[in-house]
Amino acid sequence: MYKIVASDLDGTLLTPDHQIAPFTKEVLQQLHHQGTDFVFATGRHHVDVAEMREQLGIPAYMITSNGARVHTCDGEEVFRQDVQPDIILALMALTRDEPDLRIHLYRNDDWLLNVEDPYLRDFHKAFTYQLFDVDNPPLEGVAKVFFTRDDKDHDKLVVLEDRFRAAFGDRANIAFSTPWCLEVMDMGVSKGHALAAVALAKGYELKDCIAFGDGMNDVEMLTMAGKGLVMGTAHHKVMAALPENGVIGSCADEAVAHYLADNLL
Repeated sequence: MYKIVASDLDGTLLTPDHQIAPFTKEVLQQLHHQGTDFVFATGRHHVDVAEMREQLGIPAYMITSNGARVHTCDGEEVFRQDVQPDIILALMALTRDEPDLRIHLYRNDDWLLNVEDPYLRDFHKAFTYQLFDVDNPPLEGVAKVFFTRDDKDHDKLVVLEDRFRAAFGDRANIAFSTPWCLEVMDMGVSKGHALAAVALAKGYELKDCIAFGDGMNDVEMLTMAGKGLVMGTAHHKVMAALPENGVIGSCADEAVAHYLADNLL
């Protein structure tokens, strides 16, 4: 029996409207009461996830910013790994002249964005962005830099991905969290490596973990965990990267919660 359940959020545990549904909440609470630990493993900011943990109502470690931050059940930060300052400057230089690009930074307790975005301002009520100047970006405390486009053109972001890899691919972890969100972390940062540290802190190993995800930023975690399951709605690149992993349903059907209820409760 697995001792730790780790799950991505958007596209995996959360419903399409980015909520924890009642059945999912009930299953995770039952798992907690029977002694199984739950771990958030997400690209989201820790401030954002902490609000979600409050809603869930159980103690849980938080792996956030794709593994660049780890917080305990009590909210104590026990791990951080930042993007190197010269890489931040290089990212700004490579992207500042693309008008349709949104440049985001997760820095310490803040979410920074290069331009106003009314949709994001309205969508995130409890945790929202502040503006920053791409010509004078913050260089310390940056967990990740990520890029989105108004037109959600994946192919154009792939061109950007190739450009980043050519510039400093051996010094950064570059991955898509969704087909429309390209993310850059420090080399060695991943949900999988963070999960290994959480498991060790709890007296377990990766073989004691079951993990769920749907993005390229989940690949390390789904490979390294004792069992890694891919959402049926995952991008074809994720399926291609994990051909031996099991596939379950969609977040709209609460597939993670149903799998846990059927196999772990």
